Amino acid sequence: MRGFKIRWMFVALSAIAVTGASCSNGSSSASSAAGSPSSAAFETIHPGVLTVGSCLDYPPFESVKNGTPIGFDVELFDAIAAKLGYDLDHVKWVKANFNTIFTAVAEGQFDAVAAAVTATGPTGAKRAQTVAFSSFYYDSAQSLAVNTAKSPDITSTDQLGSGDSVGVQKGTTGEQWAIDHLQPNGVAVKSYTSATDAFRDLSAGNVTGVINDEPASFAIAATMTDVKVVQPIVTNESYAFAFAPTSTALVSAWDDAMKQVMDDGEYATIFAKYFPGTPVPQKYSGGGSGSASASAST
Repeated sequence: MRGFKIRWMFVALSAIAVTGASCSNGSSSASSAAGSPSSAAFETIHPGVLTVGSCLDYPPFESVKNGTPIGFDVELFDAIAAKLGYDLDHVKWVKANFNTIFTAVAEGQFDAVAAAVTATGPTGAKRAQTVAFSSFYYDSAQSLAVNTAKSPDITSTDQLGSGDSVGVQKGTTGEQWAIDHLQPNGVAVKSYTSATDAFRDLSAGNVTGVINDEPASFAIAATMTDVKVVQPIVTNESYAFAFAPTSTALVSAWDDAMKQVMDDGEYATIFAKYFPGTPVPQKYSGGGSGSASASAST
């Protein structure tokens, strides 16, 4: 824990868009610290600082507690950054809108994005036209959550039809899955800026269900009365960190550092903290073959 020191900035993208160009002009070369996995120089938008964009409202991956960013993505990002010589005081978290976060990093408003970003499938391929991805670091799926007080008999998306509605987060694979698989059956798809807003509407009985990443759905539903995840939806998704397409040296150094974090067991420790009882996938453990490349995903 980092006490009560706030090391993130609550900044609307509309505001940082004004300063994005000047941030890019202030870029400087930063080299990996001694003993880090790569000696190649890379640029950051602020000298000596890694700026990371994130939603910061998506547990268990990224959220804020007592003014401090917490979560699986946060701790993993910090661990990788440390391998590159950036301690906690030199990693700056910026709250951002997920629907525009990829354009923002591509335009130089952040050095990286850590926000449970799917880098596989059609959505991943579309995002790869805007950003460069790191290697994968987490495998996920979608899910259906319902309000058991309002819809006690619904346990599957097969039961949804005309007159029903599902909440989704804008710009996500959950939104695309709902559009592709539920909208043709007459289900209304209601998009929200934040996944937590979709769950609040579900709790209030304003939508029939929520389609969202399974781990986050379990974490959010656990904080609500009568909201329950009732169906996993296999989508074979993998997460990656996102960077500007011009940040090739940073991506290369990042992948080397992330492999070190996996090989030395630090990844497994962080994983066990946020997903207790779930085995670490072999490809992300020290005994595995390392993380797969996201650049080749389709």
